[in-house]
Amino acid sequence: ARDNTAAMGVSIEQEVRGEDPPNNINLGNIKTPPRNITSREKSAVQLSSPTPSSVTLNDSNNINKDENIDKEKHARRPKDVAITQQRMKSWQPLLDSRYVIVIYLIIGVVFLIVGFAIRKKSDAIIELIKVYETHTTDMNGLTQEKFDPTSDMEFVTGCEIGDNPNFMYKQNKTCQIQFQVPFNRGDLQPPVLVHYQVNNFFQNYRVYQTSYDMGQLLGKMTQDMVSAALCAPLNTIKNDQGEEIKINPCGLIANTLFNDVFTLESVVGPDGLPIEGAVMNETGIAWQSDLKWKYRQPEGFIAEQCFSLEECSCEGSEWSCIEPYQAPDGTYYRYFYPEDDTTQYLYETYPMVVSPIDGVLNEHFVVWMRTAALPNFRKLYGYIDAVIPAGSVLTFNVQANWAVERSQSAKALVVSDNYIFGGKNHWLGTMFIVVGAISAILGIFFFVIQAIYPRKLGDRKYLKYKED
Repeated sequence: ARDNTAAMGVSIEQEVRGEDPPNNINLGNIKTPPRNITSREKSAVQLSSPTPSSVTLNDSNNINKDENIDKEKHARRPKDVAITQQRMKSWQPLLDSRYVIVIYLIIGVVFLIVGFAIRKKSDAIIELIKVYETHTTDMNGLTQEKFDPTSDMEFVTGCEIGDNPNFMYKQNKTCQIQFQVPFNRGDLQPPVLVHYQVNNFFQNYRVYQTSYDMGQLLGKMTQDMVSAALCAPLNTIKNDQGEEIKINPCGLIANTLFNDVFTLESVVGPDGLPIEGAVMNETGIAWQSDLKWKYRQPEGFIAEQCFSLEECSCEGSEWSCIEPYQAPDGTYYRYFYPEDDTTQYLYETYPMVVSPIDGVLNEHFVVWMRTAALPNFRKLYGYIDAVIPAGSVLTFNVQANWAVERSQSAKALVVSDNYIFGGKNHWLGTMFIVVGAISAILGIFFFVIQAIYPRKLGDRKYLKYKED
């Protein structure tokens, strides 16, 4: 019956396509006469039997689809080269005891040589220290026994101000500190560095380190609640009339600026004649990246250079100055600070250090804002770009304004030359020596062990899988 039905379907399909079906279809023992095909049967056959053109189109679409799938599948396959297919040649050392001993000995010898060389260079640095006020209880490393024996340190008097900040500025006084270059240590080679040293002052406290407003330092005049909380309690201050005004910049770091002023009065050679060109430069002491990216004058600040004092009038609302500012080179400036009536700016807090033209771009201020990691630290104040012969005498005028009695701190003035790693620092060479000595001792120790109890690499007698 299944075969007969199939044969009937074939004949109907042939008639629909216009072909001549056989008159008699062999259905086994049954002979069927030809019959007429209805329209429903014709449409059914046409729908179920695709034309040759449609078969060709479907086949091509399937082929293209397979090609796209194959391309997507291998689109991220790395190139067939050694570096992407991880076929690069490699070398893996076997840590044989001989190699380990040699490596330890080489590290030890190299580090010892470098360490002694650095230590020799550091010890050759001429370092002159004058402690001009101290209130520390245990001296915090200021005694000669705790200090580097190659340093020349002395305690001087006459510059103490006790618990009276800005005392010498208010009294218009100064004191003098003199240094003499030792005759037996050679000349001070340029650049001769001038540092101030502070002992027992903790710039590394977290509350102190976070007490500043970065937006304010970048010139913004508005302040959010978070920055105001970080600056507390030095966010506002009362003026002479008892009115509360803003501090700009605010915070503990900016408002504890080291404001002692050092001026190089003279450098006299061993022959009694002044050395030409021996002046102290106070520019170029801060990081240039800090000056470029971290500090800006307030938004709306204006400064104008004048050719004479008569042309530099501060009258009018476009200027906030009371009188023109005269720079050290004799040039006059007039300037405008926004909201000057309700704000105390840095040049008003520290007029002895910061000029109204520099403001937060003053390099002494920028150096101070980079906080120290230890309670005993030095910061660069200036440098002398001239050779100072042995036996010369350097005289500094000091205006002491930074009080250290309440904090039980100490302060000193330091003059030194330098080498490739900066100023005198015996710890760097000492650390190289310590590491080199440890490596050398380990190398010798392993050599002795290998000589007494030699062990063959890959010896099977040391392999144990399971123990009974």
